[in-house]
Amino acid sequence: MELHPKFWEFTLRLSVAFVLGAIIGLDRTYRAKDAGFRTHILVSVGSALMMIISQYGFEDFVGYDAVRYDPARIAAQVVSGIGFIGAGTIILQKHIVRGLTTAAGLWATAGIGLAVGSGMYSIGIVTAVLTLLGLELFPFIFKKIGIHTLSIQYSTSLYSNIKSINDEVSCSNGRLISYSAEKFGSDTNPSYRVNIVIRSINSETESHIINYIQQQPEVLLEKVD
Repeated sequence: MELHPKFWEFTLRLSVAFVLGAIIGLDRTYRAKDAGFRTHILVSVGSALMMIISQYGFEDFVGYDAVRYDPARIAAQVVSGIGFIGAGTIILQKHIVRGLTTAAGLWATAGIGLAVGSGMYSIGIVTAVLTLLGLELFPFIFKKIGIHTLSIQYSTSLYSNIKSINDEVSCSNGRLISYSAEKFGSDTNPSYRVNIVIRSINSETESHIINYIQQQPEVLLEKVD
């Protein structure tokens, strides 16, 4: 396998894309957004790879009069078409988005396949290594910085507890992304069953919120997922 003359330049481009995507992704992860640093890394590195392929992946065909087709159009169709597969892996359930990293991984993997298919083996390997670093090494390094989603169901006979718990979630650096309350019992002695979904950046916040709910008077913690 012969290295491309611009192999090291390509590696630098991919590495810079990796770092910049990680920086933006860490900010999104810290703010407990759906797309975290792994997703941003995959999209950034995948985009850089596909740009390299579009510039240099088909240079062997330049100048050949016998060629009557444009191989770059196949790559363009793959880039857009893989989005449909990626969209199918994204699930919205109870206001929680799942599958973004998987979708981004499919998109980046499509770029790796294009690189290998166009003969740019070394760049495909470099991108695969960077992709694995983004998926496995970064979560290990930043294991305390990640999106944690917690679904809690509790019941209470004091309506004031609902506001108190919601306020505590906000004060504890948690993000209340879903809330619903169902009234049951008699009109003179009502009770409320509450379902909330919380997003936080560490497990300590989750533990604090659960302990706070358990310590409130007239509150029964029914389910935690």
